[in-house]
Amino acid sequence: MLDIEKVLVEIVPLDEEAMSAASAHLDQLTKPPGSLGKLEAIARQWAGITGQVLPEPGGKAVIVMAGDHGVCEEGVSAFPSEVTPQMVLNFLNGGAAVNVLARHVGAEVVCVDIGVNADLEHPGLVSRKVRKGTGNMARGAAMTMGEAEQAIAAGIELVDELAARGVRLLATGEMGIGNTTPSAALLCALTGLAPAQAVGRGTGIDDEGWLHKVAVVQQALEVNAPEADKPLEALAKVGGLEIAGLVGVILGAARNRCPVIIDGFISSAAALVASRISPLSTSYMLASHLSQEQGHARLLEAIGLSPMLHMDMRLGEGTGAVLAFTLVDAAGKIMREMATFASAGVSQA
Repeated sequence: MLDIEKVLVEIVPLDEEAMSAASAHLDQLTKPPGSLGKLEAIARQWAGITGQVLPEPGGKAVIVMAGDHGVCEEGVSAFPSEVTPQMVLNFLNGGAAVNVLARHVGAEVVCVDIGVNADLEHPGLVSRKVRKGTGNMARGAAMTMGEAEQAIAAGIELVDELAARGVRLLATGEMGIGNTTPSAALLCALTGLAPAQAVGRGTGIDDEGWLHKVAVVQQALEVNAPEADKPLEALAKVGGLEIAGLVGVILGAARNRCPVIIDGFISSAAALVASRISPLSTSYMLASHLSQEQGHARLLEAIGLSPMLHMDMRLGEGTGAVLAFTLVDAAGKIMREMATFASAGVSQA
């Protein structure tokens, strides 16, 4: 299996010289300095990530990690676990929201079975199954440390493969009925936030269901006692296989010097774990949007990310991250296509 520690050593700080040169270029474009706001910040970050002042975008891909959760035995979701494999086939057949939006922005959807509790076969499926769903974290550990590491390694290796064939912009997506529950548990475990502040409505549970979900997260924290300074162990105890796979995607993006756009609540839980395992990886992340899920703002705050979009979305799948591809593309085009004061013959203040 891939040595994760060696990967972490290969994650380097952003290229400050490229960022300074990008800032200088932005200030020479025909606009007041800083007037394009976050687009300029994206352009500078992109330059720092790639080491190129005018980075070419390359291919775009959203990686949709899919896995099931034993904690669904506790009745934490409005949908049954059988929906996970059904939705995976929907992704593979191009019928889900993330497929529609990916076609809209010219991105590839890479669907990965990393822990679905079913035997799936499809020519478009990337099979990296670690096990058929996690254990019930309300009764014990969701998975072993070895399983968590295997899922992370799978995510890293997949990014290596995509980067090798020219994919240079990545987005995180996921599918797993019940996965807002482990995401909330990870938020609590790594930040000390109370379950009542971290747990949201997920697929649309009512007040009674929400109170029950809060109690289940509290029970999982008590049973497993995850520690904030041991993020990998916390991931194994109260996380999910698709969350672990996305941790690997984020670390793999940083290793390959690719920007990675983080989707909503579940993806941000993975980003928080990645940031604790490798603080340098945070510089390679861009937050796409602010989810309606209650704890998402606290997750982004804990990572140190600011969302680009506020769309009242809470679907997951990578939908918000795919929409944000357009903003990253726009930042790149500003850098490559906009005239400078000198080239346009415009007087500079």
